[in-house]
Amino acid sequence: MRGRRISIWFFIGISLLVNGVLIVGAGVWSIFIHPANPVVLFQYHANIWWGAVLLLVGLFYCLHFAPNRQS
Repeated sequence: MRGRRISIWFFIGISLLVNGVLIVGAGVWSIFIHPANPVVLFQYHANIWWGAVLLLVGLFYCLHFAPNRQS
């Protein structure tokens, strides 16, 4: 265990991935269940786009900095 280190970027990737999944889920939910007071640019679904970006960046970090990939 002494020589085994896990990069902090792996844990940041997990955080981004989880937040991306939650934000995309909330965005998809808001498509089917419309909010009572939608924001001005609701038709662009920014939460789905932003959640997808977080999800992709988090997935990249998790795969790139995975503990089993590093020597």
